[in-house]
Amino acid sequence: MYLNFNSNKLFFMFILFFSTLISISSNSWFGCWIGLEINLLSFIPLISNNKNILISEASLKYFLTQSIASINLLFCILLKMSMLKNFEMNYFISIMINSSLLMKMGSAPFHFWFPNIIEGLSWFNSFILMTWQKITPIILMSYYFNKNFLIIIIIMNSIIGAMGGFIQLSLRKLMAFSSINNLSWMLSAILISENLWMFYFILYSFMIMIMCFLFNLLNVYFINQLFFMNINYLIKLSFMINFLSLGGLPPFIGFFSKWIIINFLMNNNFFFLTFILIMMSLILLYFYIRIIYSSLMFNYLKLKWINIMIKNKMMFYLNLLSFISLFGMILSTFFYL
Repeated sequence: MYLNFNSNKLFFMFILFFSTLISISSNSWFGCWIGLEINLLSFIPLISNNKNILISEASLKYFLTQSIASINLLFCILLKMSMLKNFEMNYFISIMINSSLLMKMGSAPFHFWFPNIIEGLSWFNSFILMTWQKITPIILMSYYFNKNFLIIIIIMNSIIGAMGGFIQLSLRKLMAFSSINNLSWMLSAILISENLWMFYFILYSFMIMIMCFLFNLLNVYFINQLFFMNINYLIKLSFMINFLSLGGLPPFIGFFSKWIIINFLMNNNFFFLTFILIMMSLILLYFYIRIIYSSLMFNYLKLKWINIMIKNKMMFYLNLLSFISLFGMILSTFFYL
């Protein structure tokens, strides 16, 4: 992916990564809050661009929603410090802190800002929002979560993420709802251990990276653009592998991470939660397969205004990463057994 980063963009990118390290290494809630604020103030210059009205609108919406979540988090932190001995109040405060962090990561039922903002971003910024921006809130949530409340949130994420993608024609919104569904698996992993979450998050980021780079390279933003493209079948095969891997279909690498989480959930007696996650993954796979089938089977039109410059070297690397997704499951199966 070819990006013309100037020095300011690189500076804000460095601050973005540094702010996450501040939050996750802090000894106090106040330090965590400061890290979240620095993260917010460094991400807005990355996404803002005066040439595009949608990006300006998205950066304003992002600032407002994140500010509301930060104010709520700071209020809950101060409330917790003043009411340490009140156990009933602590239960309420834990739910409020969890809600603030869920809003920051774009989780259901606080997800309404997430698809609308991603619709106005570039593929690179969408990739950052779907991956890196989730790290801090999830790690902070693992320190102080309410188990019963978190199980309800996981079920809501799974259902809304699966159902929301049905009616979407925009690929960015579809990937946003897919991210909400995958967030339910990440939160399920947090219930068990941070190492399990880290393993799932790395594999998920790997799959999302390939998808976003591929969409950016082809300059594709809507589903119908996949049908009328004069592109070779190797690229469409790469789409198919990555979509199915993201949906969690064996023998792709995306299934391996979900398989491990299912095993741990069953060992910890989360049977109903496991059932919901599996059923919603099937719905997610349904509309992924619908897109793949349409893009492979529809006859494309050779229109004069479609002119896609694809660098052979870049496509080779993307196809190589896609086939790693295919063969990684076979290797990891033997390793796991």
